[in-house]
Amino acid sequence: MATGNLLPHGDRYPEVAPSAFVAPGAYVVGKVRLGEESSVWYGAVLRGDTEPIRIGARTNIQDGCVLHADPGYPATIGDDCVVGHRAVLHGCEIGAGSLIGMSATILNGAKIGEGSIVAAGALVPEGKEFPARSLIIGAPAKRIREVSEEQTEDIVRGVRTYVERAAEHRESLQKSF
Repeated sequence: MATGNLLPHGDRYPEVAPSAFVAPGAYVVGKVRLGEESSVWYGAVLRGDTEPIRIGARTNIQDGCVLHADPGYPATIGDDCVVGHRAVLHGCEIGAGSLIGMSATILNGAKIGEGSIVAAGALVPEGKEFPARSLIIGAPAKRIREVSEEQTEDIVRGVRTYVERAAEHRESLQKSF
């Protein structure tokens, strides 16, 4: 159930799975597709006015995030991803099972491999590509090692937590006071 602001842009309309959650105060504009059990949290903006934005199943876009794209650079976020508060994802591709840290910025044409972690505050430059299971830090971002099994388990827990949290918020918003 979507509750936030779902807005068209020209002939482009958001496509939101019935089980997805869009918090009040979040904006989903234009050609944006939200997968099953995905969530977009308070104050986030997903603006698909020039290219499509695709959010996979069970992926959470946390409070204050901005997702946009430029012509020729759609934004694709895979299934089971965690996108931390205030991250900026612009015309990039994020592989399934990845975690994007708070306030990280990922620019046009960048590709983050499946199961990767981009550290809080990292800056991934335009066109930069990282293989699967990369731990990525810094500005400009660099790969420092492979993601550990423990870190992968943390991502899985984070995904589950946000699916549960979205259900709780959806239920709370249906109450009147």
